[in-house]
Amino acid sequence: MARRDYDFLFKLVLVGDSGVGKSCLLLRFADDTFSESYISTIGVDFRFKTFTIDNKLVKLQIWDTAGQERFRTITSAYYRGADAILIVFDKTNKESLDHIKDWVEEINKYSEGSVRVLLGNKCDRNDKVEVSEEMGQKYAEMYGMMYVETSALSAHHVSEAFFMATRELVQKKEKKTPKGKKLDDLKKIRKKSKCC
Repeated sequence: MARRDYDFLFKLVLVGDSGVGKSCLLLRFADDTFSESYISTIGVDFRFKTFTIDNKLVKLQIWDTAGQERFRTITSAYYRGADAILIVFDKTNKESLDHIKDWVEEINKYSEGSVRVLLGNKCDRNDKVEVSEEMGQKYAEMYGMMYVETSALSAHHVSEAFFMATRELVQKKEKKTPKGKKLDDLKKIRKKSKCC
C-alpha cells in the first residue's frame, strides 16, 4: 500500500460565470502567478496544492470549471464528490452576482454537504466596482456561505479564501473522527470488523 504524504486530501471546485477570474485565482493560489491574457477554460482544468493548516498537511485538488452555458453539462459532473465549492463573481459585473442563484441551484443538484464560499473577485478595480462589499455579504448570507473579496491580480485575500474553505473542511473531518483515534486506526478497526 502506498504511503500518503498528507493528512487530508480534499477536492475543491471553482465555479462562476465566464470571465470572473476563476482561472486567475487558481493560478495565483497554486502557482503564485498572474496572466493578463484571457483564455477561456474549455471544459475543466486542475492543479494540486499542498500546505499546512492547523498543524495538518492538506493536499488540495482544485478544479477550475468553464463558466460558459454550453459547458454546464460537462462541468456539473465535477461537482460530484466536491468537498468545497468556491463560487466566484466579478465585482465589476453585477450580472455575474445575479447569476449566483443559478450556480447555487446547480450545485445543490449535484453536491450535497459541500463547504461553500462566495468570492467577490477583482476587488482591486475600485474605479469600476458595481457590487459593494455589503451586497456581496448579503448574497453570501442569503445562501448560507462565507464571503471573501479577492484580487487575483494583486493576490489580495486569495490564499485566505482557499485557507478558509480548507480550515472548515479539516474541522468537519476532525469532528467526524472520534477523539483519541487516528483515521488510520479507524480504518484498521473497520477492516477487522467486517464479516464474511
